[in-house]
Amino acid sequence: MSEGSMEQSLKSSHLAGGNLYYLDELFEQYLADPGSVANEWRQYFDTLPRVEGAYAGDVPHSTIQEQFVLLAKNKHRAVPVSTSSVSADFDRKQVYVQRLINAYRIRGHQHAALDPLNLMPREQVPDLQLGFHDLSPADLDTVFQVGLQNFNLPEAKLKDIVDVLERTYCGSVGAEYMHIVDTEERLWLQNRIEAVQGKPTFPKEVQTHLLQRLTAAEGLEKYLQSRYPGTKRFGLEGGESLVPCVDELIQRAGAHGAKEVVIGMAHRGRLNLLINTLGKSPKDLFDEFDGKATYSNHGDVKYHQGFSSNVSTPGGEVHLAMAFNPSHLEIVSPVVEGSVRARQDRRSDPSGDRVVAISIHGDAAFAGQGVVMETFQMSQTRAYRTGGTIM
Repeated sequence: MSEGSMEQSLKSSHLAGGNLYYLDELFEQYLADPGSVANEWRQYFDTLPRVEGAYAGDVPHSTIQEQFVLLAKNKHRAVPVSTSSVSADFDRKQVYVQRLINAYRIRGHQHAALDPLNLMPREQVPDLQLGFHDLSPADLDTVFQVGLQNFNLPEAKLKDIVDVLERTYCGSVGAEYMHIVDTEERLWLQNRIEAVQGKPTFPKEVQTHLLQRLTAAEGLEKYLQSRYPGTKRFGLEGGESLVPCVDELIQRAGAHGAKEVVIGMAHRGRLNLLINTLGKSPKDLFDEFDGKATYSNHGDVKYHQGFSSNVSTPGGEVHLAMAFNPSHLEIVSPVVEGSVRARQDRRSDPSGDRVVAISIHGDAAFAGQGVVMETFQMSQTRAYRTGGTIM
């Protein structure tokens, strides 16, 4: 053996196969804490070749082995051994997952797909990112026990949890309700939103009925626009869903025992609601547009007129009454509430189950406060409460 090869052999003798386990343990210590090994070994490990940063971000084999043990235990149930460091890490991540779920409930509506034309990019909300909650893509296949009874998911993989939350809170409808201070009301909304994952399903007959109501609302608007293009009116274009919404409200109120519904209505959509919900004759409306109708008793215009009728509901016949409106429509709110309270007193109905108030206003009426806000303030006052609905 030459002198050079002898020197090289002496330098590498510590790497012989007999020292394999010792070297492996030493390298494990170096990966966990380079300062825990002797200087000569640290210098040696530092000089080892790196392939594209290999083992610069490496972890000890023991950590990998513990992770596989955890995955095996999570195959059916997420119950780690509480005495290990892996268990402590898993428990922390369960808390992080719960934090992520709560973030979707609070801010999911800010990431909802509300632009059907996709002209505006969806906002990226930091709270909804895994990294914000100290989670990573490596956790997506881990099963967590999160108690999502509303989703029928007592435990699930993180990727399935995120998928459900995205469908529920970041779809085409955004739900913002976590600011509600009344716990019972907040949980009522949460249970119903999460039970259907933000997308309720209806029987075919219900879907057909909703389509008929929407078609009737849109058809009337198109007809009035084409026949009376220059006539002043307050159309419902873009808000046709109001008609099936009020119809469903009346039907459910009737099913729960209501006998009368008093409506205070805004300008916008008033004529449509008169025709398609209260059953006013279209001929009478067209006569008003043609100037053939007279208002000898009230001296007002057609979009301030009231109306009354009876409709059938699952709970029996319900009397509907739309109040006459002045030009400042907000003032109708206390008029409606007073009418409802008188009807409740007449029927000995202190709970407000048999006579229901519906007061509908536009955004400006709410923002302007005034009478609308005063009506809100009086709504829970003794001797003034009617249990009315303001939309």
